[in-house]
Amino acid sequence: MNEKIYRALGIGGAAGIAVGVIVLVTGLTAGIVSIVTGAQLLNKRKHVTF
Repeated sequence: MNEKIYRALGIGGAAGIAVGVIVLVTGLTAGIVSIVTGAQLLNKRKHVTF
């Protein structure tokens, strides 16, 4: 019985770490894309005339 609990905790811990890494990479990528897009918009703002 204890072996099942030990294995379940190991799988749960590994899954938690994997999800954390995926969320970290996704968040970092989204942040970089957002910064680059914002910089491009600020640069193109100079060329808009009303």
